[in-house]
Amino acid sequence: MTLALQQPYTPKDRSFWQITLSLTLASFFIFASMYAVQPLFPVYVEEFNISISAASLSLSLTITGLIVGLIVLGFFSDRHGRTSFIKASVAGATIPFLIIPWTDSFFLLICLRFIQGVALAGLPAAALAYLHEEIDSGSVHVATALYISSNALGGMVGRVMAGTMTDFFSWHTYFYMLGGLGTVMFLLMLRLLPASRFFESSELSFRHDLHGFSYHLRNPRLLLIFGLGIIFQTSFTGVWTYLPFHLQEAPFFLSLATISLFYFAYGLGVVGSPLAGWLAGHFPLSSVRLTGIFVLCTGIFLMLFDAVWIISIGLALLCLGFFTAHSLTASSIGDLVTHHKGSASSLYLVSYYIGVVTGSSMLGPLYNSQGWPGLMIFLALLPLIYIIIVRSKVKIGN
Repeated sequence: MTLALQQPYTPKDRSFWQITLSLTLASFFIFASMYAVQPLFPVYVEEFNISISAASLSLSLTITGLIVGLIVLGFFSDRHGRTSFIKASVAGATIPFLIIPWTDSFFLLICLRFIQGVALAGLPAAALAYLHEEIDSGSVHVATALYISSNALGGMVGRVMAGTMTDFFSWHTYFYMLGGLGTVMFLLMLRLLPASRFFESSELSFRHDLHGFSYHLRNPRLLLIFGLGIIFQTSFTGVWTYLPFHLQEAPFFLSLATISLFYFAYGLGVVGSPLAGWLAGHFPLSSVRLTGIFVLCTGIFLMLFDAVWIISIGLALLCLGFFTAHSLTASSIGDLVTHHKGSASSLYLVSYYIGVVTGSSMLGPLYNSQGWPGLMIFLALLPLIYIIIVRSKVKIGN
């Protein structure tokens, strides 16, 4: 069958589900790997005798490597295809897990995590563009929502298992387990992931691609999307970064294994992303996304209570709102651009992960000076203030 006669995949096609399953598995492993260290910050503080901000480098430097990888690999993805970067991402993320447990140096640990972050970027740099190229426009929001819901599932399982395995065994054992999981995932990628059919290689120079980046950065609608990614990810990551420290103190005094159970709230993200995709097919996308942001902020305000059951509800709302907003924001990128889609997706993810770095490492002074209540009030108000400013600018025609 010639390319002209081929049609993008729909849910009636087997390849649609092969793509969806492949990216779901890859996304699960990538995000489990990315956030595996977040519940371990208190362990690193004690084991390596470092500060909270220093311990958070095990995540923020990984994200920094990811940002570097997104920028660089976004270029190469537009030239050399999508599937090779997805497969290489899983393989490259696996290797550091087999090396890190052998070192007793925190400096070497964060260096390897930085390298791992670069490798992790292969999937997000190519996945969204791959979905928009290979899947019918009427079905791509569903596939994207399923892909992003696996982000939530991977992040949830990665965090829950980190706390549980560390309490019962050690974080070294957990890293070896992730290395084995990554090997299995890589073999499955080789078997399942269909080759691209509609990818068109860019024959333009890197300078022209840089112009493509600057072109996207001059698009005011995209800038609002990028800014939104920074804002709601800062709030989301900020809560989860400092939650273990808060729950280890009075009046809770919870163990790491018990604290890790709170990460099951990510299960609402698994539900929230497909639900958001369905709602976006029946209601205006911007309205559904705005609702998700308000749900996120409501969840953060509930973090101010000292009752564990209220905190649990707050975390559930936080995850439901976040993944609703994130999945719709990510899927809207492909609708706003007609070329350099890989670069546009990379720019959104760069902004999104700038929020991760900000939420994990830049909020330490605020937490130390204002405590948990001050931090939560700031993180809850941040998205609301952004929305108010944006809407006021739109009303005056700016």
